[in-house]
Order: sequence, then structure tokens, then C-alpha cells
Amino acid sequence: MSPDRPTIALVTSRPQLETGVDRDLPGLARSLGDAGAEVATVSWDDPRVDWERFDLVVIRSARDHGSRLAEFVAWAGRVARLTVLANPASVVRWNTDERYLEALATAGVPVVPTRYLAPGDAVEIPDDGAFVVKPASGAGARSAARYEKGEYEPAVRHIERLHGEGLTAMVQPYMPRVDETGERALVYVGGRFLHAVRKGALLAPGTAYDDRTMPRPDLRTWQPTPAELALAEQVLAAVPGSPELLYARVDLVDGAEGDGPCVLELGLVEPNLYLDLHAGSLPAVTEGILAAAG
Repeated sequence: MSPDRPTIALVTSRPQLETGVDRDLPGLARSLGDAGAEVATVSWDDPRVDWERFDLVVIRSARDHGSRLAEFVAWAGRVARLTVLANPASVVRWNTDERYLEALATAGVPVVPTRYLAPGDAVEIPDDGAFVVKPASGAGARSAARYEKGEYEPAVRHIERLHGEGLTAMVQPYMPRVDETGERALVYVGGRFLHAVRKGALLAPGTAYDDRTMPRPDLRTWQPTPAELALAEQVLAAVPGSPELLYARVDLVDGAEGDGPCVLELGLVEPNLYLDLHAGSLPAVTEGILAAAG
């Protein structure tokens, strides 16, 4: 480690290294290198990596962590004992289980109503409209599907499949306005709002949970409303322990007719920063990472 030339690990996964799907990663690595850092892009589960040699380890696209959750959380704890991990291991542990939505709701944050069904729980399916089933851990829309009212049997099979994999299932009402207004993702770096994007509806009716989904349909830049900004700030203030967050992404959707925005997801582990849409934000992200490296 050198105070004059910080050493930074950008953490991804083996599939991401092979496919190059993480669009943020190459430009970010170049920008950090141009700013004087020594940068390595590595897989989180590579046993050859000496994590202690880095001033800062930044989780960027460990997209397989949902299927290896216990292993990933244990890895984060080990790395955090050797060097600085961003975001912190306590945040990784809390945010990789989407039951964090319960904690946010308890803190008074408006969230999408969610029912959690752990393995062994009785399967309960809503009968008052369209709904979504997905695992309580994962990335993006992995193993998520939308069901219409009355689609009981396929939804039960979906939940049983998740339970068979040892996963807790989440059941949420499908927020109908998302088909019109989409999802809005507000990105923060170093605790400050950076930029936002709007994403089209992700889950099409009739798409099986094990089908591939388009990760970012109808993606465009977005200027958040005052209500969206205020809600995002409320969300970040409710994270337990008030940790220092290098990065965060708050995903919002519109509530029922007449309601304001509510939280669909909070990304504190490896959120896409959408730098391909907001190239002008790259210097700020670079600066934030260098500052975290000390």
C-alpha cells in the first residue's frame, strides 16, 4: 500500500469477467488509473487474490452472490477485517436480504407492501389483483415473475421452487402504475445525490420466472421530483447504524393512484451506477472512490 498511489480492487464475478456485461467497470477502472490509482479488477471468489494489499475493495458486480449468499457474506466479513470494504460488511449483510424492507417500513419509510414466506411457511397467494413473486436475495430480476389475479398454481410452483433452493420468497402486489411511469433509480456517491435514471416495466405478464429478462428496458435519464429526492434521503437516513456509504441506489415506483412514490428496492451492495447514460458523473465517482481509499 502506498499513500501516493492508492491500490484499489474493483470486485466483480467470474461470469462478469468473461462476458463484460458490467458496462460501468472498464471506464471506471480507466478513470481511476488515470487519476493515479493502481487498479485491479478481480472476482470476489478468486482464492489467489491478496485482499490485504489493497487500500480499498469496492464491490461492483458480484452478480452471482444471490445464489451463494452465505459464502458471499462470509467473504465480505473476511475482507473487511483485512482492509476497507465498500460498502461495509455490516451493510452487505443487511442489504443482501430484502427483508430490509421491513426495517425501512418500521422506520416510517413508504415501501411496496411485502409478504415473506420462508421455507416451511404456509403458501399464501393474494386474490385481489396482479402480484410478483421473487426471492428475498438475489440481483435484478433473477427468479422473479409477475402473475395475474387467479394464477394460483404457477405462483405456488414458483414459491415451492424457491423454498426447494432454501430461499425465502417475497410476494408483493404488482404496482400497476409502473407500466406507465416505470421505475426511477436515484444514485448517490459519498452520501450526495449524483444522477437518476428511469427504467421501463421489467416483468411482462406470462414470462416464466426462469426466463431471461431484459435488465434495463426503456432506460433513459431522469430528473427526480422533490418528493422522490426527499424519499431517497429518508431511506438512506434509515439504514441501521448510519454507516458511511460509498454508493447507494434507491429504486422507486409510484404507489396506488393518488399516492406518492414508494421504495421498491435499495441497492447498497453492487448497484449499477448507469455511467453509460451519465458519463459526466464519472469524475465524481472516481473522486468518491479515491477519497474512500484515503
